Amino acid sequence: MTTNKYYFQALDNFPYNLEETMQALNYALSYDDHNAESLCLLGRVYSEVLQDYETAKSYFEEAMQVKLDSVSTPLFYIDCLLNNEDYEEAKKLIDYAEKIKGIDKSRILYRKAIFFEKQEQLKKALKILEKSRKKAPNKNYLDFITERIDFIKTKIEKPKKKKSQKKDSNK
Repeated sequence: MTTNKYYFQALDNFPYNLEETMQALNYALSYDDHNAESLCLLGRVYSEVLQDYETAKSYFEEAMQVKLDSVSTPLFYIDCLLNNEDYEEAKKLIDYAEKIKGIDKSRILYRKAIFFEKQEQLKKALKILEKSRKKAPNKNYLDFITERIDFIKTKIEKPKKKKSQKKDSNK
């Protein structure tokens, strides 16, 4: 139970007070070094704040080994892999995560769309975002996905020539 106390303290302080976050995580891991949630949060510190993706990956991998059916670790691990341009690893983890019982399918689909977007497969990304939108768990997430869809559509649309440019070319 002590481990959970320190994990929740760390989570409460993340990402605003990193000193308190790290202190609480060190306590949590000193009681139980196989605490998947604490390992995942430590991975997030290295990935999201310090942008040390290789160190983050090692913590995420350890968390996944401790708890294979975690519904939160894969989401953050995929983000780390995508940010580090480890696309093949990200694709494998996305495929695995889609099969985890209880995982938020909309959030996994969103990451799958980001995977395709980063590889400039924008139409595929759009198609997957549409699936994600259908599975959105609440209005805020629905709005978030809709904004991403609109953003990708602007990337796909070719810029229209201005009328003045057309007239100049006819002269």
